[in-house]
Amino acid sequence: MQPKKLNQIPKLIWFTGLSGSGKSTLCNALEKLLFEKGYYSYSLDGDVIRLGLCKDLGFSLEDRSENIRRIAEVSNLFLDSGLIVLASFISPLKKQREQVKKIVGKENYIEIFMSTSLEVCEKRDVKGLYKKARKGEIKNFTGISSEFETPINPNIEIDTSKFSIEESLQMIYKKIKTQINV
Repeated sequence: MQPKKLNQIPKLIWFTGLSGSGKSTLCNALEKLLFEKGYYSYSLDGDVIRLGLCKDLGFSLEDRSENIRRIAEVSNLFLDSGLIVLASFISPLKKQREQVKKIVGKENYIEIFMSTSLEVCEKRDVKGLYKKARKGEIKNFTGISSEFETPINPNIEIDTSKFSIEESLQMIYKKIKTQINV
């Protein structure tokens, strides 16, 4: 009933990629665009989630997987209420992303892979995380001391070093609009 009331189809739009690849930037831009177009959405971001819901978790493989599981469960609650959920998480392993699909339902999951290269992400290193990881000050840092499994069949793939934010945003919206319209 809820999707009809909100005049939209709830979906989880999952942004995955390395730190600095443009996940949060595009997620925030998409949230703003959806709002302007009359959609109801909620955005979940890794940094914010780790301040509350997942503040008890570290960055070990087990903790990262539990972090993603919790996010998927929260996303499922938002989907049940009829909202479009925008989620920006590194989610480095295929099994983690598959677990999200299983929890929310494959038909409710849209994966956007930010394929921006490690070199570009390191140059953008706004928080200085890559430098710390290279010095060994941060353990289990994705792309440096912890692997990132490239998504094999994402719904959308964008390299933000080749497209502007606006171009990337329009590419995403063009692909998702038929999936979120009633």
